[in-house]
Amino acid sequence: MASWVKGRRIDWGGWFLYTGLTAFGLLMLAPLVYMASSAFKPVNELFLFPPRFFVQNPTMRNFYELLLITGTSTVPFTRFIFNSVVVSGGIVVGGVLVSACAAYPLAKHNFPFKKVFFNLIVTALMFSPMVLQIPQYLMISRSGLMNTYFALILPYIAAPVGMFLMTQFLRQLPDTLLEAARIDGASEWKVFWIVVMPMLKPAIATFSLFSFIQAWNDPYPAMVYTTHDNLKTLPLAIQTISGGAGVVARVGSLAAASFLMIIPTIAVFVITQRMVLQTMAHSGLKE
Repeated sequence: MASWVKGRRIDWGGWFLYTGLTAFGLLMLAPLVYMASSAFKPVNELFLFPPRFFVQNPTMRNFYELLLITGTSTVPFTRFIFNSVVVSGGIVVGGVLVSACAAYPLAKHNFPFKKVFFNLIVTALMFSPMVLQIPQYLMISRSGLMNTYFALILPYIAAPVGMFLMTQFLRQLPDTLLEAARIDGASEWKVFWIVVMPMLKPAIATFSLFSFIQAWNDPYPAMVYTTHDNLKTLPLAIQTISGGAGVVARVGSLAAASFLMIIPTIAVFVITQRMVLQTMAHSGLKE
């Protein structure tokens, strides 16, 4: 549907579409804005009814109280942040390397049972990670890795979604490019590192985003695989703050901790969003 106004053609269908999408986007953004606003609200604004969406008298008191609450424990709040960065970074880096190394032969080499292995990866996508928790715990406990960073990282490195995503993305890359590198004398490892990995950047960015969000927000590994407070991650620390006695008094501190926790996720998304869209556009194509 279109009309003409002063010699210009107006596409009313597109206008309504973008207006609706903008309104829907603002609606999805509202919880994040409310959480950020709550982090700076004084106590008297946190318990208003009906709730006030935007803060009227911003204060840093909630962040100060957060440091006081965590300062009474044997582990400082900065240690929780450090643990989350180490665990999330290890899962992302390890997951990218394992997924890329698995995707390259599946997409660009022929070997026996190739389709069987790929179908197993696709089948693994159908199952919830919850079904693997007991076998993973038995393997970690019997290998002597409990209460270490390896226990928090190793079970989550082999991600079927990363292997599937990178395999589909590599399939649309031309084989002639790889053959040209081999003719020039490049070894298979050199082809992988110099040619394939740079072209995989969009898929790597997409998987890194999904993997980081999952690892950063998951309290389960630190809850199960460690009994030491100095290995607790930020999600588990926030659960500790929100539980126990004095929950009402900790509402502001919980809002501040949640706000600090969401900042890295937003930063990673802003950095990788363009590559994520590129991956979604090409991962389903074949040469």
